[in-house]
Amino acid sequence: MMPKSKHLIEIILYVTAVFHCGIYAAVGANLNELPGHVPKVVSSLAPKGRVVATNELWLAIGLPLRDQAGLESFVAQISDPASPNFRHFLNREELTARFGPMEQDYELVKNFARSNGLAIAATHDNRLLLDVTGTAAAVEKAFHITLRTYRHPTEARDFFAPDTEPKVDAALPVVDIEGLSDFWLPHPKRVNSILAHDMPKNGTSPDGKGHLFGNDFRNAYVPGTTLTGAGQSVGLFELDGYITNDILNYARKAGNGRTNIIIETVLLDGYDGTPSTGADGGETEVEGDIEMVMAIAPGLTKIVSYEGGETGKHNDVLNAMLANSNVVNLSCSWGWGEPKATTDAIFESMAAVGQTFFNASGDSGAFTPGSNSVNGVDFPSNSSALNAPSSNPYITQVGGTTLSMNGAGVSWASEVVWNWGTNAQGIYDISSGYGASSGGISSYYSIPSWQTNISNVLGRGGSASFRNIPDVSANANYVYLICNNGNGDLYYGGTSYAAPLWAGFMALVNQQLAASGRPSAGFINPALYAIAAGSNYLSCFHDVTSGSNTWSSSPNLFYAANGYDLCTGLGTMNGTNLINALAAPIPAPSFLLPAPSAGGLTLTWITVAGNAYQLQYNSDLSTTNWINFGPVTNASGSTASVFDSFTNSQRFYRVLLKP
Repeated sequence: MMPKSKHLIEIILYVTAVFHCGIYAAVGANLNELPGHVPKVVSSLAPKGRVVATNELWLAIGLPLRDQAGLESFVAQISDPASPNFRHFLNREELTARFGPMEQDYELVKNFARSNGLAIAATHDNRLLLDVTGTAAAVEKAFHITLRTYRHPTEARDFFAPDTEPKVDAALPVVDIEGLSDFWLPHPKRVNSILAHDMPKNGTSPDGKGHLFGNDFRNAYVPGTTLTGAGQSVGLFELDGYITNDILNYARKAGNGRTNIIIETVLLDGYDGTPSTGADGGETEVEGDIEMVMAIAPGLTKIVSYEGGETGKHNDVLNAMLANSNVVNLSCSWGWGEPKATTDAIFESMAAVGQTFFNASGDSGAFTPGSNSVNGVDFPSNSSALNAPSSNPYITQVGGTTLSMNGAGVSWASEVVWNWGTNAQGIYDISSGYGASSGGISSYYSIPSWQTNISNVLGRGGSASFRNIPDVSANANYVYLICNNGNGDLYYGGTSYAAPLWAGFMALVNQQLAASGRPSAGFINPALYAIAAGSNYLSCFHDVTSGSNTWSSSPNLFYAANGYDLCTGLGTMNGTNLINALAAPIPAPSFLLPAPSAGGLTLTWITVAGNAYQLQYNSDLSTTNWINFGPVTNASGSTASVFDSFTNSQRFYRVLLKP
């Protein structure tokens, strides 16, 4: 740990909510059933056939955390300034040793796979995942299922899925299996449009169309800052690749040293990095993410693109992001389905090691609740347009706005909820250029304690019992991209572009923290909500109060309002005020008037909860021989006191802020 002599204050609430975790239900004397692998829609469909027995499948088997409750408690402590563990993050090895699956459990799952004809495709150091490959016949036998094919109810394709939930031996430490179905195809949370939506037309895009570009985002969200993200890296969750020349051309046109940013690629799950080009390809998403990050943080050391390809497993990509200790600013603009237990464990582990993860909330307007949701925020769901992990409580959910600027990209003018409207059937059809900022209420995750300070949450259509979405927002309208091999002539919008803006912004915060020798800010939701509950809310956030994300399936919810709302959360970042609030210097300790009493003197000084102080004394100010008086004091409040008996000699006192 670096010295804390220049540490910053963070206002963070103690996280006490207990979130749902993956469990398996006993279905017999020797077998456990693993829920959530059968799409709900299967019960209403007639199977077309069976998966060919020789077809190869790639599965990511998830193991349970060793101590789920202990990890929840630890994350709560590192988010609590009054705790001695405040911001004392674990490294990856410590995380695995304390909370990861045991080595012998990992070996059990390996032996299970091999004995059932499955080959080990990849292992993971934290033992949360084991990747295997095998034929459909071997998979069916191993997990006591039948893999059938069905016609997709909303997409022009067939899909496969088990007709019953998988089962494993009761002694086998497995919580879920990713890859047993392709009903839930991952999708980027962005919209391409040729429609004549209203647009600000006050950006500085090189094509002269007024789209927002490069320094426009810095001028809007961090005006006047000299922070550039220097020394920081940003990691991006991706399921496709990018074209190097597109990124280089954007960096050249945007200028300000952006061509110096290293773009590193981490290829996973057998993906070779070849992008799927075209207006609807995932390559547009990948390049948009990279370009938004460099737009707001032009001095980054590196942007790391973690790529699993179109058939990649999202847990494998997330776990690779968790494994990289040098990248603490993370973003995701993709949605998916399938079980949550292992995904939740990875996100919670990210919080434990000091990573900050931003996720695009989605582009389908207000979420409708429950397992029958038509636009799929929660698990399980029969929707094909799933938006997981948009309700996860261990990451920061980012909604979308339409940003207007003064002049041509000169300064922030105003923002409203991003909403491109619906088609003639009242649907946010993102494939046809319609969409809006997603938000709503989870029916799966309990409300986190840091979100319970929202004023009048019920009056805004939110919940006092379940997690509310989103947390914050940023521009999601008319961004200028160079993508698709230089052929990006569509209008681009979506919360896809809001999440990486926040990841780039967080790199500025962590740059300021690093400059004063302190660790990263880590999981920031408790801090964000605490700031919003204080007197500095409107100086730290642009409060978005106009617009809505209502639509035909949610005609009355939700509307923007003063303070928190379920369209844009707390609002957008308001420059250096929010940076300083998240990275404010800890004041030097100062003494209050001493209090004499019989036989001694009580010395009291001002503290910041969660920090450690050492009282010292000497009898001669001309010397440097200071003597520790008692042990280090761990502050739990705004002051600390120590009693010293009177002596016959004079004493001088000082107090030091300790690491």
